[in-house]
Amino acid sequence: MAQCPKTILSLTAEEVLALKKGINFKKNQEEGKCYIIYKDDRGLRACRNQCKHQGGLFIKDIEDMDGQTVRCTKHYWKLNVSTMRYVNPPDSFEQDELDIIWVDGGIELVELNPPDPWLSDPKMTEELLPGEVTITYMTHACMELKFGGKTMFFDPWLIGPAFARGWWLLHKPPEDAFERLCRADAIYISHMHSDHLSYPTLKMLAAHQPDVPIYVGDTSRPVFWYLDKSGVQLTNINVVPFGVWRNIDEHLRFMIMMDGVHPEMDTCIIVQYKGHMILNTVDCTRPNGGRLPENVALMMSDFAGGASGFPMSFTGGRYTESWKAEFIRNERKKLLNYKAQLVKSLQPKIYCPFAGYFVEAHPSDRYLKETNMKNNPEELNSLINKLCPSTLTWTPKPGAVLDLGLAQKNPSDSSMAITDPPPGTQLYMDTWDFDLYVNNLNAANTEDIFKHDSWIQFYYSWAGFLDYNLVARVIETDEEFQPFPGGYDYLVDFLDLSFPKQRPEREHAYLEVRNRVGVIRHVVRNGLLWDDLYIGFQNRISREPDIYHHRFWNHFQTQLPTVGPDWDSFLQKVKMEESEEAGVNNCKLF
Repeated sequence: MAQCPKTILSLTAEEVLALKKGINFKKNQEEGKCYIIYKDDRGLRACRNQCKHQGGLFIKDIEDMDGQTVRCTKHYWKLNVSTMRYVNPPDSFEQDELDIIWVDGGIELVELNPPDPWLSDPKMTEELLPGEVTITYMTHACMELKFGGKTMFFDPWLIGPAFARGWWLLHKPPEDAFERLCRADAIYISHMHSDHLSYPTLKMLAAHQPDVPIYVGDTSRPVFWYLDKSGVQLTNINVVPFGVWRNIDEHLRFMIMMDGVHPEMDTCIIVQYKGHMILNTVDCTRPNGGRLPENVALMMSDFAGGASGFPMSFTGGRYTESWKAEFIRNERKKLLNYKAQLVKSLQPKIYCPFAGYFVEAHPSDRYLKETNMKNNPEELNSLINKLCPSTLTWTPKPGAVLDLGLAQKNPSDSSMAITDPPPGTQLYMDTWDFDLYVNNLNAANTEDIFKHDSWIQFYYSWAGFLDYNLVARVIETDEEFQPFPGGYDYLVDFLDLSFPKQRPEREHAYLEVRNRVGVIRHVVRNGLLWDDLYIGFQNRISREPDIYHHRFWNHFQTQLPTVGPDWDSFLQKVKMEESEEAGVNNCKLF
């Protein structure tokens, strides 16, 4: 049975506003099930109102002075809902947390069913021979995994930029990385972001091996939604249901699972060979809703941070350089601690931080390269070594190989299990083909559609976002985010999707977005998601008031139509209107 998310409790926007700080007890009146929602300045957390010991119901703990603890009515076990940890008895359990999905100011509590799909059809663990299972790090999130006679790749980004021109590879892939990719028996692509789904890489692959099996999760927005428009001719893409084992051969199988926070796009994977599990959580915020297998042979996850336009692309108000620097330090530290605690709770035999090796290499983005600090994998692994010394940590280098069998035989000594690239191997990129990719983006600047200012109404009508009290000023800029000579500068009122010359007099939220002209026109021309702008650091943003407009960004980053704007019909209509106007003017002359 395929795994699917189930909404178990819904609260309206008014009910969310009515939640008090601290503990809130809620009940699904239809099903009679009870839940706990905890509210503080950081947001909301939620869980079932059911003790893990013997299923008792929690009530308010009269001994709790901080408003954070509930007490089980059966055996008086106590749960701190702010941390989701049991405090009586201490060091016993952690409560399974429910995912919270925000919908127009209201929330939905969501859980996955079944919650632990990897437990279906269990396999006995067999001993691995030296060299039988090897994992080779290529670059960023790209790994080559060999299982006996089969080879699997994760997220091959081997050439070109990601997010338009904002991200470039930090590590230089091994010289034979592409040839090895062409020989793969299976390729897993976790999600549609271009540092994982790299069309430049896949274009090369399609030219040599178009029928290599590629596997993706059954996300609500298809991973390959842009394939036809891209011109990449891949012929063996397989969409896999969540939480179901997919066999490669008698010993090798994998299972794709969804993210609890972004189920519409993010996925993670478990690969199992002869009973040994490899867990790759990729970029998931809460992989599989936070329920993951323990004691896996190898766990790998992202670690770096810095993969967002916030706060680096924001200007005005509190967004001074000192505020940004302090925010980044705190956020990176929190992410580092979260990853270390996750590893501690899951106790994998081996852990590898990956999927964070990118750099803002373009000369125009020097400011970002110098200020958008990222976590150090060595620092994370050092912290993990203190928290769970039984876990072997691996900081990968391009071309480095981990022998899983040898690593498990002697986990205290990695010298035999990990083979680093030969001395003198170039590990870091030092040149990037900037002009090729930037010129490709800038080619959109001279498209005929941008000779007619009616493209603005046509595009935003296609985008389909309205009935939201937000006015956006969108400005086309040069490399330094100064107004582009002859570029467009316009207002969009998303309440009624009008395009006023001035901001309306009514009270409204205001957003000013300055976009590099080549990137915004490329995005508009091809009907792309705005991740290229936001995650790719290709805009600068200010806002009044300083609040995040989830509906707006979620729509333009994940909900745009999968079929792009029909610019041919737009141009035909424009030419027809111009012809009719010319005819009227000619009649006036006579």
